[in-house]
Amino acid sequence: MEALEVPEHGHPLKLIDLHREYKEEEEDDDDEGGDPITKIEGFGGATCGRCREEIHMYHRYYYTCTICDDFSLHKFCAELPSTLEHLSHPSYPLRLVSFPYSYVDSFPRICNICKRNHKSTELRYKCHNRCDFSIDVKCALEIGKNIIYHPCHPHLLICAIPKPILCECSACGKEHKGVFYQCTTCGGFTIHNDCAFLPEKLLIQERTDGAFHHTHPLSISYSFPLIDQDAKHRPRCRVCGDDFRGTQNLWIYKCDRCLYYAHLDCVRVSPPTAGFGKTIKNYEDVDHPGLLHLPFPDETYSLPKHYLFFQQSSIDHHHNKIKVDDHLTHDSHQHPLILVDGETQIDIDGQTPSNINFSLSMCHNPMKKTQLLCNGCLRPITDTMWFYVCAQQSCNDFALHEWCTRLPPKIENHPSHPQHTLHLLYSNDLPRYFGVFYCDVCRLPCNGFSYRCVECVYCVDVTCGFIPREITHEAHPNHILSLAQNKNTSALCLMCLQRLSLGRFSFYCNTCSLCIHLECALLLPETIRHKYDKKHPMHLSYLPIENHKSEYFCEICEKDLNPHASFYHCKDCVQSIHTECASLILQCETETYVVHTACPGGTHSYVNIKFGGIYNTSRHEHPVLFAQGIISDGQCSTCGMRLQYNMIFKCLECKFAVNYECGLPFY
Repeated sequence: MEALEVPEHGHPLKLIDLHREYKEEEEDDDDEGGDPITKIEGFGGATCGRCREEIHMYHRYYYTCTICDDFSLHKFCAELPSTLEHLSHPSYPLRLVSFPYSYVDSFPRICNICKRNHKSTELRYKCHNRCDFSIDVKCALEIGKNIIYHPCHPHLLICAIPKPILCECSACGKEHKGVFYQCTTCGGFTIHNDCAFLPEKLLIQERTDGAFHHTHPLSISYSFPLIDQDAKHRPRCRVCGDDFRGTQNLWIYKCDRCLYYAHLDCVRVSPPTAGFGKTIKNYEDVDHPGLLHLPFPDETYSLPKHYLFFQQSSIDHHHNKIKVDDHLTHDSHQHPLILVDGETQIDIDGQTPSNINFSLSMCHNPMKKTQLLCNGCLRPITDTMWFYVCAQQSCNDFALHEWCTRLPPKIENHPSHPQHTLHLLYSNDLPRYFGVFYCDVCRLPCNGFSYRCVECVYCVDVTCGFIPREITHEAHPNHILSLAQNKNTSALCLMCLQRLSLGRFSFYCNTCSLCIHLECALLLPETIRHKYDKKHPMHLSYLPIENHKSEYFCEICEKDLNPHASFYHCKDCVQSIHTECASLILQCETETYVVHTACPGGTHSYVNIKFGGIYNTSRHEHPVLFAQGIISDGQCSTCGMRLQYNMIFKCLECKFAVNYECGLPFY
């Protein structure tokens, strides 16, 4: 197109296509790694020299001077016709004038439509017959300003009704009153004025007063198809927490690099009270003494340790020199137990007993793939703890934390079973072989100590025996989470995104209506150590990692990982692990590294099971081992069921193996 000249400006003007300029500059920005927000602001920074209004990128075309850089015109303003027939003055055509008023016309003139006073030098349309009728350019060509070229739609959009109407917006999906742009080609496509001129990119912290924060600018997207949602692990809105399943044709703001997605309304309005932004503390410490703050620092912490070792007795063996028995006879085991001081080695009366075949190298150490679990609480025993081991060489696998030897014999008024007293039972007291039972609170199998109601045969593991009524958790900071029974079967755990079973207990935020599974809150520590990352601990993450440049997969099971659910991650090594896989330090290099989630929640199904122990049976000629099945174990010799991932008994000398349930009659 040839250069255009207008009377009030002495230089030629060139036509600019904003959509083409934006696309080219955006591509250059991606190559150079620049900040795209700077370029967006440049597009909307010019002012039309005729109508004095902003030149917006959605008007698409505009003229700018080829010589000076401070004169620009809307395309429809630059191409104003010299004469105009207007319905408001049908008698005579109107002529475009830009020269000052003459002496005769020197008194102020007003626009006969908007009643605004004309400035002496501004453009206006005046009657050819020299009557007093005149209108300003804005009123003469208002329809031109009401046509936009929007990248969300292939056709022109026009604001046919400049007055507020009640209509549903095709961008945000909400029905509200306002001015809308409509497509005259497609029936029913309307965009509210506020949505139509939303910025292409924005920083969410600037729109939400810092309640939500993200490092990168969020880009507007005019749809979020289901196929894309599935590819991104079905994300939730990072503001309100709802998903996008029913809104795939609506606009969103997103950062694909960091898997950050937000609804349109959640970004541009005051953020709702949800559990995903900056929450304000809703309690006073003085009103909640002894409040438990989770997650625990590492996997060696547990509720029995928290309450017995720190809260109740506050025993400090090294500073207070409180007497602890070196030898202990405990009802949970048939042999005497010997105290092991992790810092001073095994030292009883100045010497190590010769009948103890135990070394601190046998303690729990994920880096060396050695596992030693307490027979009481099933949590790890490390070489820095005080614990008891069996004095008999044949029972070297039996060990107890020092604090687990002091568990109270009964619990009154338990939150899940307040009507009766719960009595402490040991594994060897339980009727089932290897003492396996299913906890009536968390529903996980367990072969540690338990608290049981004799009248109701109601049984809980020792962790659930000390379950608190209130906690706080870093997954939802600053808000009290209260123990409650689930009444909503559609609710999802904030951490693992698994459904909450009806009637099961969980921790519930009354302010935000968010829930966390008991096992996710109590059994997933803040940090873990794993041999796959020998330099750094892996930290519990609740959301996708910013600037994560690769696909997420679990280092243990080598399967896909959903970063919207909680997982363990090392930022330095860019490595991730499923929370369900974190406890698999012994099996991680075998066929057992598939995630096993038979029980809902983000923990491994057998997190409360201590495998091991070789036993003789009259039903088989060789000793059998209590273990977790792997693929090479094949099928059960009794029922034919596949043994992989199940609790099994397996022969160490032949291929005999049976499911736990099928093996019970053998003993």
